Amino acid sequence: MIITWEKVVKNIILATSLMATISLPVLAETTFVQSLDLAQYRTDVKTLASDAFGGRAPLSEGETLTLDYLVKAFKDMGLKPGFGDSYLQAVPLAQISADQNMQLDIGGLKFANGSEFTARTQRIAETVSLNKSDVVFVGYGINAPEYGWNDYQGLDVKGKTVIVLVNDPGFATQDPAVFKGNAMTYYGRWTYKYEEAARQGAEAVFIVHETAPAAYGWGVVQNSNTGTKFTLVDANNNQGQVGIMGWVQHETAQKIFTKAGLDFDTLKQQAAKPNFKAIPLKLSAQLTLHNKIERAESHNVAALLPGKMRPDEVVMMHAHWDHLGTVIEDGKSEILNGAVDNASGVAGVLALARYFKQQAKTAPLDRSVLFSAFTAEETGLIGAQHFAQHPSVPTKNIVAFLNIDGMNVNKGVDYILRYGEGVSELEQYLDNAAKAQERSVKADPRPQNGLMFRSDHFALAQQGVPGLLFMSLGDTDPDYIAHKYHKPADDYDPSWNLGGVSQDLDLIASMITTLANSTDWPHWLESSDFKAKREQDGRK
Repeated sequence: MIITWEKVVKNIILATSLMATISLPVLAETTFVQSLDLAQYRTDVKTLASDAFGGRAPLSEGETLTLDYLVKAFKDMGLKPGFGDSYLQAVPLAQISADQNMQLDIGGLKFANGSEFTARTQRIAETVSLNKSDVVFVGYGINAPEYGWNDYQGLDVKGKTVIVLVNDPGFATQDPAVFKGNAMTYYGRWTYKYEEAARQGAEAVFIVHETAPAAYGWGVVQNSNTGTKFTLVDANNNQGQVGIMGWVQHETAQKIFTKAGLDFDTLKQQAAKPNFKAIPLKLSAQLTLHNKIERAESHNVAALLPGKMRPDEVVMMHAHWDHLGTVIEDGKSEILNGAVDNASGVAGVLALARYFKQQAKTAPLDRSVLFSAFTAEETGLIGAQHFAQHPSVPTKNIVAFLNIDGMNVNKGVDYILRYGEGVSELEQYLDNAAKAQERSVKADPRPQNGLMFRSDHFALAQQGVPGLLFMSLGDTDPDYIAHKYHKPADDYDPSWNLGGVSQDLDLIASMITTLANSTDWPHWLESSDFKAKREQDGRK
């Protein structure tokens, strides 16, 4: 089935930000004469999400099939390799497989792996152990001077096991004066909890899971933290990272605190107040991880459409290609095919690449466009981190990073979701493109979920590159998060309407056209390390 893309974007001037008027370029007058071939889109999603690809786990046969598929597609389009003379960038990984027959002992209470806790490590070591490690409750585990908050104040946790709460105090209080209220900050992300605990010298971290503040159920935690995991490897074999990265069920935490003569839910409420003091539980933790370690290379994929006037300046269009592979559930092997997350996004990048390559025959863009798909996003943005550290073009030359992580495969809607508010000028580009489609821009309905920090654009943001996330997970399918996200049910469905895919790719194409034909460099709006890095690069 062929559906013609809508004609969009005519001479509308972006003008406002939250604090001041910002003059942005006029959107290019663009006519989409190319048709979006939804039959090809369906083929791409169906193939990438097929059982034959095994869930597209890094370092699996599914990776080989995925890379072959993407490279062939880019070659057939006539796009240039994105990494010199290659479409592939090697990403050196360690594959760490912990023996799942582990047991956590805290204060004599014994907990079962998977159902009551999870534990993994990124240290390159065959054995990582807790041996009578003192357990301390450190509230949210946050050290944030700009918010006047330090849960580690005056505390020595070297070699100890810390238990921390998920999300941040703003969510707990729903007070906009506390952090960012309901909207999660990076301090609420699990990645930050582990990073800060490592800086404090802790040996292990266990995050208490609760569905509302985590934004997903225990099944997501279990599937994402058991079995084989991947990590980049530093010069010190990751010994500077926290030894054990763990989660515990809410009920598990309650049992541990009861054993210590404390009430977990009462202390959780106290931890959301300023100047909370960490509490030693006077219990010790014991746990041993027996790891099988293999070193191997996964791969990022990218293809380049050179610009006509300023080819060294690059707009990036991206989606991560990996998913979670195959897991064992209830003693049965299950393939996590990741059709929406994120075969739908990869197929979208391919559709955009085909469109712009065709357009270049008569109306080449001034700037280059790099179409990319990175590995190991599901294990912590690993491929994106490697690219950010080893970019094919200097990050100061990347104008913007547009990232699809799950498309609306259902009917079109009269709005587009915006993740983040007052973060960068890319939000005004989004506003303008949506207005041209006669759509509204709808604020993230679940800012407490911290989606701003949970996909590949964040790794590039840390290098100063403004990014924008296009995601529809669960927004048009209320059943998605509960029963499909990171579960076997995320399969290709031939009954998908794909109206949302058509309208969103149309919108993204208009943004790429504007950015690529402009001399503008979208700025960060709020003060942050990201803004400081961009300014150091001379993009003020």
